[in-house]
Amino acid sequence: MSDALINGLAGAGGGIIAQLITYPLQTVNTRQQTDRDHKKGTKRKQDVGTLNQMIQVVKTEGWGRLYSGLAPSLFGTAASQGVYYYFYQVFRSKAEAAAIARFKKGHGDGTVGIFSSLLVAAFSGCVNVLLTNPIWVVVTRMQTHRKASKIPKPSLTLSVTPDEELQTSEIEPPPYGTTNAVQELFDEAGVRGFWKGVGPTLLMVSNPSIQFMIYETLLKKLKARRALTGKANSGVTALETFLLGAVAKLGATVMTYPLLVVKSRLQAKQVTGGDKNLHYKGTLDAIMKMIQYEGLYCFYRGMSTKITQSVLAAAVLFMVKEELVKGVRLLTTGNIVNKVRRPV
Repeated sequence: MSDALINGLAGAGGGIIAQLITYPLQTVNTRQQTDRDHKKGTKRKQDVGTLNQMIQVVKTEGWGRLYSGLAPSLFGTAASQGVYYYFYQVFRSKAEAAAIARFKKGHGDGTVGIFSSLLVAAFSGCVNVLLTNPIWVVVTRMQTHRKASKIPKPSLTLSVTPDEELQTSEIEPPPYGTTNAVQELFDEAGVRGFWKGVGPTLLMVSNPSIQFMIYETLLKKLKARRALTGKANSGVTALETFLLGAVAKLGATVMTYPLLVVKSRLQAKQVTGGDKNLHYKGTLDAIMKMIQYEGLYCFYRGMSTKITQSVLAAAVLFMVKEELVKGVRLLTTGNIVNKVRRPV
């Protein structure tokens, strides 16, 4: 198996596990981002505490709403991580080959620099966004969909005596699944609707770019320190990978969070009637209306929830991915050794 394929599959596996662990936080965070308030600088009730909002969702809509959109989200995570890590490894290999070629000509030290790493991550992210954006629009629709209240249904009792009361029952509203979200989105904006928010999402490519730049820089320094202390062969432990991934994601999330809020606003169901200030025609229109009617605070709504979710998910992803890559390479190396040792 090639390194690109190994990293792609390992990235998909790590992404799925991280998604399963942190999905309720992601659902609550998406709702916080798309919650709109025209009172500038005010702090809404939903922003008071993530745990309180989770409890509120469970009480009013049930446990299932915290996992609304989980199925397409898992598929999207596997697809996104697989695509990203595959193309990252492809572009990384080309960058490493170019660095070695420059070194042979007397330029550089033969390693991929920070700027080159940033470009590799950016190109990989762009490919990933263009291929998987439709999945995440559907996921956002499902996460922000509020479960409708039960509809009272009068009984068919023809007459009511003084000692009897009119019996009523409640009709459970139909479930809102992936098919419903896809149909609603198509009816609203056609095929183009599946690429809503692609503008800020492409700009958010800087998030994984910054994340991987920080991660690889810290990893390079850690390995260099190990080499100076004579422990170069000991490798990086799972805990160290976990911590490096957490720090890298924290830095990237703080820098790019406003773009994430704009993207969520665009991908959520648009208001077609009533207050036109809640309807966004595009990225620039959304930014201008958010500043005008809600103030700068809205760009950071739910940020604490996102930091918790992103850091935990990234740390788990990096740890699981690295362990899977090590396991696959160990199995592959073992099979090769066994074949060599097998008597003819």
